[in-house]
Amino acid sequence: MKIEKFVLRKMKMRMKHPFTTSFGTVQDKVFIIVEAYDDQGFCGYGEGDAFEIPWYTEETVESCWHMLRDFYIPRLLHVDFQHPSEVRELLSVYRRNPMAKAAIETAIWDVYAKRMNKPLYQVIGGIRNEVEVGVSIGLQPTSEQLYEKIEQALQNGAKRIKVKIKPGNDVELVKTIRARYPDVPLMVDANSAYTLEDLPLLKELDAYNLLMIEQPLGADDLIEHATLQKELKTPICLDESICSLKDAKTAIALDAGRIFNIKIARVGGIEEARLIHEEASKEGIKMWGGGMLEAGIGRAHSVAIATLTDFTLPADTSGSRHYFEEDLIIPEVVVEKGVIHLPEKAGIGYDVNLDAYERFTTEYLICK
Repeated sequence: MKIEKFVLRKMKMRMKHPFTTSFGTVQDKVFIIVEAYDDQGFCGYGEGDAFEIPWYTEETVESCWHMLRDFYIPRLLHVDFQHPSEVRELLSVYRRNPMAKAAIETAIWDVYAKRMNKPLYQVIGGIRNEVEVGVSIGLQPTSEQLYEKIEQALQNGAKRIKVKIKPGNDVELVKTIRARYPDVPLMVDANSAYTLEDLPLLKELDAYNLLMIEQPLGADDLIEHATLQKELKTPICLDESICSLKDAKTAIALDAGRIFNIKIARVGGIEEARLIHEEASKEGIKMWGGGMLEAGIGRAHSVAIATLTDFTLPADTSGSRHYFEEDLIIPEVVVEKGVIHLPEKAGIGYDVNLDAYERFTTEYLICK
């Protein structure tokens, strides 16, 4: 299989509502789409989900554009390879930059699945054609607005609720939610907002029967996470700390967390995610598929990875209309009673909404 042409697009889509976490607020989602065209006329799509500001990882939209244009595309253009798993090795000469790698690698997986005339989830080893999902709720201005979003999610069948926390908006927040919803599967996400000095506060969360506490400490604080996990009854879920198979092995060896949130964009692509899944499965680590406020193309890839055998916890992928008035794909990703049913069409299973696709494009570059 040879990729004869790549097209890079910068996209900008207005979110229906601002999304706020401990590190900032997003209203306009700016991101990259990679189109990969092979020697048989198939086109695959990948999405680059870095933010404009390096607050989630060190990558940005601009840094990803640079890496794709100047390094990854020249490395992969016209190369003859047998399987998309080879992309991981071909790009390993370049350090880090996993979100840029994921953008181009997932496009090539889509091409390959279309050549095979199979849905992507089957090609990568998925075992089910539906995925249970929960919802992620950002920090809200008032409790009533938070309750309104929780109520809406529950009415739509969400299999669990995730709320964002930060210092000063944590234990009391969880306490009030639990008082109102004593039996709802509930987890919290700190996005690295705490340190070990906050141990007494974090231990208070044990009283509220949480599914997990996601990424309480810094991304590079695996030893500290191991110390914290020993003090908590609630499982720690590692998110930003797991950027590679090596990170996963280190976290497992340290018992730094008992659940992994696997995001294709953060770990560098589908193949790295599959390898992490394999390693974590052997060690009894629970897993689920995280989200990155993706548009439809990235959302389709995220749902596909969540069909792997040991992704047993509800994924963090909402339907398209949860975030956007109009998506890039047809049909849009839809959640029905807390479940996303994967299409059986070849590749990611969705067509591009050409009208929206062109309207949301702010810049493009053809490489051949």
